[in-house]
Amino acid sequence: MSAVTYVEAIVVGALQGVSELFPVSSLGHSILLPALVGGTWQRDLSIGKDSPYLAVLVAMHVATALALVLFFRRDWVRIIGGLLTSIRHREVRTADQRLAWLLVLATIPVGIAGLLLESVLRDFLGKPVPSAIFLALNGGVLFAAERFSRPKRSAEPAARRSEDTVDFSAEETLVMRAVTVEETTDARLSKLGVGEAVLIGSAQILALLPGISRSGITMVAGLRRGLGHEDAARFAWLLATPVILAAGVLKLPSLFTPENSPSLGPALVGSLVAGVASYIAVRFLTKYFETRTLTPFAIYCFVAGIGSLLFFTL
Repeated sequence: MSAVTYVEAIVVGALQGVSELFPVSSLGHSILLPALVGGTWQRDLSIGKDSPYLAVLVAMHVATALALVLFFRRDWVRIIGGLLTSIRHREVRTADQRLAWLLVLATIPVGIAGLLLESVLRDFLGKPVPSAIFLALNGGVLFAAERFSRPKRSAEPAARRSEDTVDFSAEETLVMRAVTVEETTDARLSKLGVGEAVLIGSAQILALLPGISRSGITMVAGLRRGLGHEDAARFAWLLATPVILAAGVLKLPSLFTPENSPSLGPALVGSLVAGVASYIAVRFLTKYFETRTLTPFAIYCFVAGIGSLLFFTL
């Protein structure tokens, strides 16, 4: 079985880092790119059981998750602190405590589904033609979400908006402090119902299909529940971080088997590239979704999916 080269690892690392956070499916691109290039790339970068490429991708996913942790580090300190204080005092009063439990509950379905279905779906569908079909479908779903989603909660009538006023009065503090934009956003997210949060988190299960974007399908679910693009994107990334990190750490030992030792160097370099690319991508997208939509990504996925399908079938 061929080892992954440094050039392949650098290219795939950059692709993984960007496509994991952009709503365009990192797994789909990781399958389609080697097949489109062909030759040694198709041989070296073949996804299958005990594949060195699969082990390298796992390392890149861990790097992506670490980049998300780094970018949202202050937020995760608040959220984890909220979870710990909630457990210690057996209460759920503050926005951080509510959001922490919503993230925990919303992560459970995809965690179970990943353990049961990921390897089966990857073995049966981790091929160019299914990936191209699902990538085109991903584009269609993103486009439909933009056309038919509920109005943003911020655009609802003033009477309804007054019910969603951010309230930090439950926080234990004696001095007024400045409230960050991130805290305000998280306070809005904490007002999601448990069923709504679990439904949005469960949408990640569809990302087990190669070509369906984790961040994209989670954003779609958030938009359908009335979130704005900025809030939906933030919730999607917060949900994705523990899932990607846990799955990566669970599978990372496969990289250190004797047969994968030639790929260790490329995996390290590719992971560094993936981590940097992920950090840049999430920084860009947090600004992008303040004013823009999923439509450009929908068009790209549909065109790339149909183009790839024609390439592999004609």
